[in-house]
Amino acid sequence: MPLGFAGKILHVDLTAGTLTVEEPSDDFYRLYGGGSAMGLHYLLHGTPAGADPLGPENTLAFMLGGITGAPISGQSRATVVAKSPLTGGVGDSQAGGFWPAELKFAGFDGIVVTGQSPTPVYLWINKGEAELRPADHLWGKTTREVDRILKDELEDQRIEIAQVGPAGEKLVKFAAIMNMANRAHGRTGMGAVMGSKKLKAIVVRGGKKRLEMADPGRLRDLMQTSRVNTIEDRSMASFGKLGTIGVVNAQNAGGGLPTRNWQSGYFGDDEAEAISGETLYEEWLRGADEGTQFKTGRDTCYSCAVRCKRVVEAEWQEKALEPDAGGPEYETAATFGSYCGISDMGAIVHANQLCNDFGVDTISAGATMAFAIECFEAGLITEEDTGGIRLAWGDAETMTAMLEKTLSSEGFGAVLAEGSAGAAERIGGGAEDFAMVAHRQELPAHMPQKKPSLGVVYAVNPFGADHQSSEHDGAYSPRALEKIPHKNGKRMADVGLTTPQSSGALNREKVEFALVSQYAYSAMDTVNVCQFVFGLAWQLMGMEELAEIHTSVTGDDMGVDDLLTLGARRLNLLRAFNAREGITREQDTLPKRLFDEPLEGGRTDGVVYDRDAFEIALDTYYEMAGWDPATGNPTRETLEGLDLGWVADELRLA
Repeated sequence: MPLGFAGKILHVDLTAGTLTVEEPSDDFYRLYGGGSAMGLHYLLHGTPAGADPLGPENTLAFMLGGITGAPISGQSRATVVAKSPLTGGVGDSQAGGFWPAELKFAGFDGIVVTGQSPTPVYLWINKGEAELRPADHLWGKTTREVDRILKDELEDQRIEIAQVGPAGEKLVKFAAIMNMANRAHGRTGMGAVMGSKKLKAIVVRGGKKRLEMADPGRLRDLMQTSRVNTIEDRSMASFGKLGTIGVVNAQNAGGGLPTRNWQSGYFGDDEAEAISGETLYEEWLRGADEGTQFKTGRDTCYSCAVRCKRVVEAEWQEKALEPDAGGPEYETAATFGSYCGISDMGAIVHANQLCNDFGVDTISAGATMAFAIECFEAGLITEEDTGGIRLAWGDAETMTAMLEKTLSSEGFGAVLAEGSAGAAERIGGGAEDFAMVAHRQELPAHMPQKKPSLGVVYAVNPFGADHQSSEHDGAYSPRALEKIPHKNGKRMADVGLTTPQSSGALNREKVEFALVSQYAYSAMDTVNVCQFVFGLAWQLMGMEELAEIHTSVTGDDMGVDDLLTLGARRLNLLRAFNAREGITREQDTLPKRLFDEPLEGGRTDGVVYDRDAFEIALDTYYEMAGWDPATGNPTRETLEGLDLGWVADELRLA
């Protein structure tokens, strides 16, 4: 077994109430590499085709990587996989915090959960020992309440807790799994799966916090270099200072900030400034003497020098906005802000706190609110439907009122709790035209009209539209490579990308960029590292450093090409699961609005996404990926080339 791994997987059968420990072979760890790919092994083996995502046959797997818990920035990540109740296909989601490292220190590389408990339970893992305990007293409680109750109950303030909130209990289709009450496995509805199993929480306490590593001295050198870079590198320093919300103004200035449910890419200069990272940060710096509304700070994940997590303490409409609920990221500011036409930072922070307390994905939640507002504006729903809530662009009070009903799955909120696609099917009358989704998952706040290769990835990505599954177009432009040659230029070359293209191009070279960067990001979700620390562009470290870190910890000689192979293997496993569920090229599409409705205002006024170029790009993508162009599914030759012949047999490929 490679060093760094604990060598144990905990299996939890909730129907039988039994716990068993598996010790996988060395070949297992080396084939899959960790994280998402390991979880997909258990999902494909354990969940039969056609299973109900919210039924007992769905497998829910939590997985770590070999370097999880090592003293290096960006490694404390966990992946959760299951069949998604939101999309009907594969579900896959990552989160950081301290819980992943603590699970490794507790002696496990992963947890595989099957069945359904007849009553609420929580899983308590204490220094290698595990047991199921009753959780009736926790059911219905918010994430922060559960954190406090369990820390008192177990008499340990240093335990780490991954849990579902009330939204997961009520099977909201975009419910999240939360840890630290503000780190979210947000996308694809993994919280609804956990809630359906009546598993309220997984509580962990580790033992000694040292991993056996192959070359700790080399890792220490890399860690010291990364700490210096965090301080001296302008882009990383800015990222640490402002967090992801620091890109709001730039996105707006370029016409790429989705506004009023994607009718525009421009929110207005004053409006964008009001919900920007600069505003949040500068209000903090000015201090209470000038009557500021917000106090903000920074939080971090285990052993990370970047410290990019926002913390906010304030008040909005006599509602306390508390620091342990975290603060808004860029996607949250956009979906609850510009998507809904709202420029009230207090409303956005309040919405973020509600989502973290109830446990939902802020992207799907905010985008679904924008969908509902447009449906109301178009007369497809009325005050009679919404229980007297008169939704409108820019109205923060009615938006947050509707959000609360959705998180509780009450009244019309039960319709919106299905997500935009599911709600559109319930509403009818053309509402599907307002559902901004791909593979039934809401689009993140990055626009294919501005980033065309990202649009291809939105369409082909097996678990739905996702902005963290590939690098973004601007990073591969000649200007970007010339501006930061030691970063963008070298890191792109490391993965074989040497012909930069303009940001707006969608040609063969750009499709190659989309696929190769998708392999790189897929590898990061397999090794389980943070994509704000590792990447192909502005991040702290690139794929070469990741390979060296992995080698230093595990002792297995790992190069960049090996990482890309791990990424390709994981991507094909994801796609294979969908193929088994009958999901094909037909679902690899985007909302009609992107192609047919010109954007209004700003630098992208009048712009549409080129449908013909998109279709040609899909053909090119399937060819490069080794997928059948008719179905979009992996071929036997491709799967066998990745040592996944058993998957080809599962799919009964010729």
